[in-house]
Amino acid sequence: MGTDNNSPDRRYLTDVILETIAISGELPSTQVSRFSGGDRYKRKILDRFKEKNLIYSYYRDALRGYRLTSKAKSLLLSRNPERFTFYLTGQSDTNNPKSEITRRLRLHRIAETYMTMQNAGVSIFRDDKPDVFYSEEFVPSLSLEIQSPVFYSSRELKEIGMEFVSIRGARAVGVLLTPTEVFVVYNTGHSLLKWDYKPEMRTRALLKNVLCQQRLSRQYQPESVRALMLGDSMEIAYQLMTSTGGVKFSYFTLDGNYDSFAFLTNDRKGELLLRLLCDRTLTNQLDDMLSEGLYEADPALPVENDAITKNDEPVLFGYSLDMPRIRRFDTALRLQNRTGILICFDYQEEILKRYCSKNVRFQTIDFTKFEGRFFS
Repeated sequence: MGTDNNSPDRRYLTDVILETIAISGELPSTQVSRFSGGDRYKRKILDRFKEKNLIYSYYRDALRGYRLTSKAKSLLLSRNPERFTFYLTGQSDTNNPKSEITRRLRLHRIAETYMTMQNAGVSIFRDDKPDVFYSEEFVPSLSLEIQSPVFYSSRELKEIGMEFVSIRGARAVGVLLTPTEVFVVYNTGHSLLKWDYKPEMRTRALLKNVLCQQRLSRQYQPESVRALMLGDSMEIAYQLMTSTGGVKFSYFTLDGNYDSFAFLTNDRKGELLLRLLCDRTLTNQLDDMLSEGLYEADPALPVENDAITKNDEPVLFGYSLDMPRIRRFDTALRLQNRTGILICFDYQEEILKRYCSKNVRFQTIDFTKFEGRFFS
């Protein structure tokens, strides 16, 4: 992928850790294990940072995280002001992280998202990305184009100006842009995300307007806007798919806001799945492999499908765990009293079997073999 030069294993680990803390405001201690390298080596790096008065550990409300000292901020600003001025100046939460648990949890969710993006080869630093969410007064370059995957945090989205006011209250942590698609990114962590239909609807509409109709209209169509949910486990995926919003309907539910809403875990499996989703060539290769022995998709079938069997059974490629799409597939099969095949990764099978009806049969992709073949 085009962004591999920005991935953590291509840069010094000491820089990666310090810079990730910088743009996160507070890095949860649980995320340190996700950096490359051995645990002892990473512990030595953190101890060295503390000895040099570059970071300190912040513990409150049973949450531990790492924050930068003033000395570290000055050091990073002097090295690369283009990368860090946005995060390490002013009264922002990344420069002056607060103690309230709700605000810290928000920082932790974004930091966790940064880790997933970074480990998947997605560019997260401002000097590595095109200036897409410039203010209204800024005149865009006609050559503006997304050539490799890039992630913009929700705070970076605010730079578009007054239009951002319309999506206050939205739960998105940012936007992932690939050469072919726009993903509104959410991170539910280990519990159901708070959810309000109207702000999320306005978020989708705003991005369609700003990206698909204005700033990147030559690259994206309105149907390019999809959603991506990150979570800490596959169990939370099951909770998301079965949630009805809670007693007061204030929690996540599949309300039809997005036709496509993929789910991936904040771990090694999720990172590799994200690499796949960001690369149309790789997804086409996998789809071609899965299509061997099957017939082409039949758009005339009253069931959504990516291929059909010789017996006219619909087949859905469900490895991206596109929650609305899987729901539509299962519902259509039940209502028509017919059977179909859902193809997913082996680690996704258990929760999907729990969710789907008996009308769905499963075929699985061995994730270890997939990793060896596509990412060796």
